[in-house]
Amino acid sequence: MESRCENCIIRQFNSLRAMSKEELKTVSDSKTTKIIKKGQPLFEEGDKLNGVYCVRNGVSKLSKLSANGKDQIVKLATKGEVLGQRSVIAEESTNLSAIAVSDMEVCFIPKESITHTLQRNPNFTLEVLRHMAHDLKEADDVIVNISQKTVKQRVAEAFLYLRNNFGEDKDGFLALTLSREDISNVVGTATESAIRIISEFKKKGLIHTSGKKIGIKDERKLIEMVEGF
Repeated sequence: MESRCENCIIRQFNSLRAMSKEELKTVSDSKTTKIIKKGQPLFEEGDKLNGVYCVRNGVSKLSKLSANGKDQIVKLATKGEVLGQRSVIAEESTNLSAIAVSDMEVCFIPKESITHTLQRNPNFTLEVLRHMAHDLKEADDVIVNISQKTVKQRVAEAFLYLRNNFGEDKDGFLALTLSREDISNVVGTATESAIRIISEFKKKGLIHTSGKKIGIKDERKLIEMVEGF
């Protein structure tokens, strides 16, 4: 299961690709590989992290607890993402929780390996900045979506996002199965509302379901709905 960072293709997706051979070797010697089971946290909101997590396999939901006790899922992080970068670099406690929504394999990289390279390798620093800027842009999009789109539009968009990013299984269902509660937390609504909208979509022939599984039946209609037609 252990694999060397130098030979790992996952790093092409993140800031580690800007590291030199020697830096990668240092990271590789210090990292540990962990298996995180579905439903288990990598870290909880408010934790002090002493390193970052590089996702080798699986998916994690990054969420923030709101004042009313409901989780808002800000992002679904998948293969290649580095989690905890912001809090490690800012030396702050984590602003989000990261919980596995499928079984995960992650590499934990101690803080020292990251901060040491930041101070010495400007290319790495630039890559980290780029990734953080991208995360900020995504967060902006989430805010605009929640404030300007209806709940139905956001549910439709969530299904299209899940299909485009995680694909479908052989039976035509979304490959990443989220609970109804997680779907409601992605779109920022009450679980009951999400359930109601899902059955309405099903009646209209936009989606088909089997237990927890959801599949897209009429992509064109969903896209039109998202675009406000």
